[in-house]
Amino acid sequence: MADEILIQVTEDDNVLGPIPRKAVHGNPALIHRSVHVLVLGPDGGMLLQKRSLRKDTQPGKWDTSVGGHVGFGQTYEEAARREAEEELGIALGELLFLYPSRIRNSVESENIHTFLHVSAGPFRPEPGEIDELRFWSGEEILTALGTGAFTPNFEEEFALFLASPYAKLLAGAGSGK
Repeated sequence: MADEILIQVTEDDNVLGPIPRKAVHGNPALIHRSVHVLVLGPDGGMLLQKRSLRKDTQPGKWDTSVGGHVGFGQTYEEAARREAEEELGIALGELLFLYPSRIRNSVESENIHTFLHVSAGPFRPEPGEIDELRFWSGEEILTALGTGAFTPNFEEEFALFLASPYAKLLAGAGSGK
């Protein structure tokens, strides 16, 4: 994974060229592309993954359904499909683009495209990456925000999702906090 080749981009997401993964992590001046997929169950719950305790960053925290880097030569959608297969063991059928976003922190800078997919599984979580999967209602997520249960990135992602027209698909999201 450390020798994975990613896409270096500008603030405006214009491609600069290939860059090794090891160069971008730890250097927030180098922007690269990532994807998130929010998986909703048919009953309206949102699938979240609990990051493995062996992860370098945010171990043991709940995070977005699927997240990963866009490899050099891949589109955002191709990367979303690959990551869903790797992390959850599912082939994505219908995939809806939700919105672009950005993460800027002391470790990395990412331009992200987030997609939505509806699935009840079955899921096969990648053992080295994910310790647990479960569907959360919107109310459960709202109650746990700010408690340290989630990664900071997921909390930002969830705020964007709630502002989207698709938030109504998440059961219990309308209760507010």
